[in-house]
Amino acid sequence: MEFKKCDRCGCFFLSDSNVCYNCSPKDSFEMSKLRNYLESENYSNSIDSISVDTGISVKNLNRYFENKEFSKISSKLNIGTNININL
Repeated sequence: MEFKKCDRCGCFFLSDSNVCYNCSPKDSFEMSKLRNYLESENYSNSIDSISVDTGISVKNLNRYFENKEFSKISSKLNIGTNININL
C-alpha cells in the first residue's frame, strides 16, 4: 500500500487505488454512467458535450479515458489540443 493523494477530492489516504475510500463509490457510479452513455452509440464526439450530457466533469472524464476500458473510445473522440487526454 502507498500513501497517495485522491484524484477526485485531494485528500491523502493509504491504498493501491487512485481514489480514496469515500470517492470510490462516486467513481464507480460515474464510470457506469459513462459506460452506459457510450453504449448508446449515439454519443457526442466532444469531451465537453459528453460532460454536459452525463454530468461528469471534464477532469474526471480525462481520468476515465486514460483507463484501458475506455481507451478505444477516446481515440474516436474529436478532442482539441487544449484537452488533456493521453491516448
